[in-house]
Amino acid sequence: MTDSTIRLTTAQAIIRFLANQYIEVDGQEWRVCGGGFGIFGHGNVTCLGEALYDARDALPLYRGQNEQSMGFAAAGYAKQWLRQRFMFCTASAGPGTANLLTAAALAHANRLPMLMLCGDTFLTRLPDPVLQQLEHFGNPTLGVNDAFRSVSRFWDRITHPAQILQSLPAALATMLDPADCGPAFIGLPQDVQGWTFDYPESFFAKRVHRIRRQPADASEVADAAKLLAGAKRPVIIAGGGVQYSGAVAKLTAFAEAHDIPVLETIAGRANLTQNHLLNIGPVGVTGSDSANAVAEKADVILAVGTRLQDFTTGSWTAFAKDARIIGLNVGRHDAMKHLSLPVVGDAKLGLTALGKALSGYKTPSDWTGFAQNARSKWVAYTDKVTAPGNGPNSYAQAIRVANDLCDPRDRVVAAAGGLPAEVTAHWQTKDIGTVDVEFGFSCMGYEIAGGWGARIAQFEREPDKDTIVFTGDGSYLLMNSDIYSSVLTRRKLIICVLDNGGFAVINKLQNNTGNESFNNLIADCPTVPDAFAVDFEAHAASMGAHAETVANPGEFGEAFKRAKAADKTSVIVMKVDAYEGWTTQGHTWWEVGTPHLSDNHNVTEKHKEIEATRNKQRKGV
Repeated sequence: MTDSTIRLTTAQAIIRFLANQYIEVDGQEWRVCGGGFGIFGHGNVTCLGEALYDARDALPLYRGQNEQSMGFAAAGYAKQWLRQRFMFCTASAGPGTANLLTAAALAHANRLPMLMLCGDTFLTRLPDPVLQQLEHFGNPTLGVNDAFRSVSRFWDRITHPAQILQSLPAALATMLDPADCGPAFIGLPQDVQGWTFDYPESFFAKRVHRIRRQPADASEVADAAKLLAGAKRPVIIAGGGVQYSGAVAKLTAFAEAHDIPVLETIAGRANLTQNHLLNIGPVGVTGSDSANAVAEKADVILAVGTRLQDFTTGSWTAFAKDARIIGLNVGRHDAMKHLSLPVVGDAKLGLTALGKALSGYKTPSDWTGFAQNARSKWVAYTDKVTAPGNGPNSYAQAIRVANDLCDPRDRVVAAAGGLPAEVTAHWQTKDIGTVDVEFGFSCMGYEIAGGWGARIAQFEREPDKDTIVFTGDGSYLLMNSDIYSSVLTRRKLIICVLDNGGFAVINKLQNNTGNESFNNLIADCPTVPDAFAVDFEAHAASMGAHAETVANPGEFGEAFKRAKAADKTSVIVMKVDAYEGWTTQGHTWWEVGTPHLSDNHNVTEKHKEIEATRNKQRKGV
């Protein structure tokens, strides 16, 4: 029996295929593609736009204000859905597509699914050179879209309508693969989008996908269990992969069964609640004294679902040089870092297998006691630092006020600058999976856009909860237009704008390395003759948000209550000090390039001081 066919344009076939792909999540079926973000131009409006119009109910299209922010919103959506669902982004040929490049890099660094359907130049080349085309004289096949090869897990340019029969399933498989998850890019030449082909109707049949769970090799589990069984000072480092695997409960049970202290990475924040006694705190450069004290004394480290980036490892100074690392990760590349003993497989299945192999093992009580004592000291420190009135207005004070007033299921979003460190250090997790600190790519501008995407996802299952965004004035000025998007789409955000007069955290880094303040704080820019503050309240109000400026944490709290009660996006602005109020404890060494030679004595001395601590750095691969 031959398969019947249906004649469609390339664009129509792409959209019809996406609309018929489903995923099972907690026993319920959802479209795996939750819709898309789009800005139309000549490179995508006539053909892809035509196809999307007919599918507007199945695949809702959110009109973005900036292509980069659309990509950030798609990333925030994917995080909220724990990589089980994704959004597409469509942009026109040329600068529209080029604007997505940073967002693709963010999704790639964070291992997040995002589908980019982007216009391209004409395959026939008959009208070349066309508007917004980059001409490479020695290679006419090269264009803007080729720049996405380095920031995509899957990349293709469709040169014939039949190619999507292979390309779309491959892109989808990549985005849903736990090990290879990341952004998929499909370039769509403007003429090819409208060309037709007789597609087999079976290609558009409903398909229900499930995230693959790959068990670990039995011999790798046995080796890891043997190493853990001999540990005197074991510790678990829990990364974001724990949540993506749905392994939070299994991790908690594993830690409790063996009394092993748990340290969280930035991406792994909210793996355990704040009040769990085995939650020793965040580890690394933006970590806690408690977690770092435990990390440096541990003899065996079970790293679960983490890529072990430098903010987790303190540029590989956070651990003893002779400590052994077990890498439990679905990705081989991550499981084997720094000569780790690899356990390649799903976190949930891997922890189950390890638990069985480690039956009867208990961590020595003096080690658990040491960790919990360190934890108690850190909690006391954070209580002091975050207390309103403890010095000038600070990030930490605002974070604590919002934290105390929020619902346990509210989501907090932050990225780049000083806020990721302060949120990581001081946000007290009330419920699992409620923290999104984007520090994989540390990308300014993610905050509001990513918050909008997270709120769209949150609204699908928890419409009565809030998404709380923390942003500095620098990130706000970089990308703020999705305040307008959130108001237009009635996806309420609570946005806390903490204004310290510039890029204060980089000014702090500048000063800490012996340099003079220069070009970071607005007041220190030599090309600025008369510095003045931005009226963020008026700016946010002009985009339809409720906005108010407050003078101190007490007023911030009252404004936050009003924002919680409001039915649309609220923006709360508070000035904070650029120099005081920073968290001073909990930081490991971090390798940054410093001048080996300088006319500035302070710079030279700081370089010597920094290099003197390098002897703790592990040498590995």
